[in-house]
Amino acid sequence: MSARILVVDDLEANRRLLEAKLTADYYEVLMAQRGEEAVQLAKRERPDLILLDVMMPGGIDGYEACRRLKAMPETRHIPVVILTTLDDRDNKVRGLQAGAEEFLTKPIDDVQLMARVKSLLSLKIVTDELRLREANGRRLGVIEELRHDPLEQLRLSAGNVLLVDDNATQIRAMQAALGIEHRVSLLGEEAHAGPPDLVVVSVAAKSFDGFRVIARMRSGEPTRHLPILAIVDCDDRKRAVRALELGAHDIITRPIDEDEIIARARTLMRRKRYMDALRSRLDQSLELAITDQLTNLYNRRFMNAQLGPLLQRAQCGGDQVSIMVIDIDHFKQCNDTYGHDAGDAVLREFAVRLATNTRPSDFACRMGGEEFVVIMPRTAGDIACLAAERLRRHICSSPFSVPGLPMPLDITVSIGVSCAERGDDTPDTLIKRADEALYEAKRAGRNRVIGRTGAQAA
Repeated sequence: MSARILVVDDLEANRRLLEAKLTADYYEVLMAQRGEEAVQLAKRERPDLILLDVMMPGGIDGYEACRRLKAMPETRHIPVVILTTLDDRDNKVRGLQAGAEEFLTKPIDDVQLMARVKSLLSLKIVTDELRLREANGRRLGVIEELRHDPLEQLRLSAGNVLLVDDNATQIRAMQAALGIEHRVSLLGEEAHAGPPDLVVVSVAAKSFDGFRVIARMRSGEPTRHLPILAIVDCDDRKRAVRALELGAHDIITRPIDEDEIIARARTLMRRKRYMDALRSRLDQSLELAITDQLTNLYNRRFMNAQLGPLLQRAQCGGDQVSIMVIDIDHFKQCNDTYGHDAGDAVLREFAVRLATNTRPSDFACRMGGEEFVVIMPRTAGDIACLAAERLRRHICSSPFSVPGLPMPLDITVSIGVSCAERGDDTPDTLIKRADEALYEAKRAGRNRVIGRTGAQAA
């Protein structure tokens, strides 16, 4: 994959060396030599990844630069890898707590660096795609504007951590460290704790294949998006790279440092919750895009998308499809007499009765105004007419209670039914026949059902 990577180091030799390595793998490289310069360049150019040195003279160091990058809405989504000659655990934890996704010690191992770069860029691609779709939803008005970035609003709260390990001593250490903030369970106990928010897998385990666990989690739909923290031996470069290639989001080496695993768990869990929030907003936007806001029934866009394929299948020898077109009788008079608020209340109550008197396989849609359509897959015309008559009786069987009115309103409906029985039927012709049957019902006195087949129309 190609991407833009910002390299930040005060030594030109280090910058040029990293540039050569990255361009050899076809990455585009941006360079900065000071912390302030890096922050401004990242804000302006929006790179896909930042490789950030810690020790820079004057101004701000790498830790402060990382904190500033993670504080700005424009750059907080960009993964940061801190590169430094400082290899003690305090500096590593400090870098992770500043918001960095990884901390690598110089001299940099080329294989591990490229593995981490590819892993973080893969995650960035998914995040960018979700953010782009959300931005498009906001632009189209199907997602509400947020006053704050979702990532900024997220605060760490207790999560569920699943441990997949066979080392009892190591398990106890992780339970003690992670149990301060989270609910920690072992494999087989997760059903009692709830779905995991983070999975810690030992690839050095002796009783099972940790790589296979990671691979299966990545291929399974329920676990595909779960963050995975892989445990490897400190000198086992090959296993670390393999774990990242199979889909682990992060690596921690043995013996496990308590502060380090806490910091890595926070970073992974916070990012998961951010991406969950994005997916949830996208799901809501999809629902809004196909749902009528007043009645919560499907809208005309959804109706058109469903009716065409169903009709094509029926014409190719599949099950029949029928529709009913429903119109609320004298609805304009209701609006003119009692006001649009009362009319909206009638529409909402009608939608509830419609939804509760159709099958789960049917699609109840609002065409517009007081006109509704029900698509009935796998339904012949005579059965559709019976269903329409049952609905008509239910609507007129009890008055509609409208807030603000002293007396409930008697509401009736007229219904036209048509069934796809001709090879040249289209959604438009099917709806037109049902509309013609509907108007025939209205001319005959309203509050009735008229069915029309393709043969009758011919």
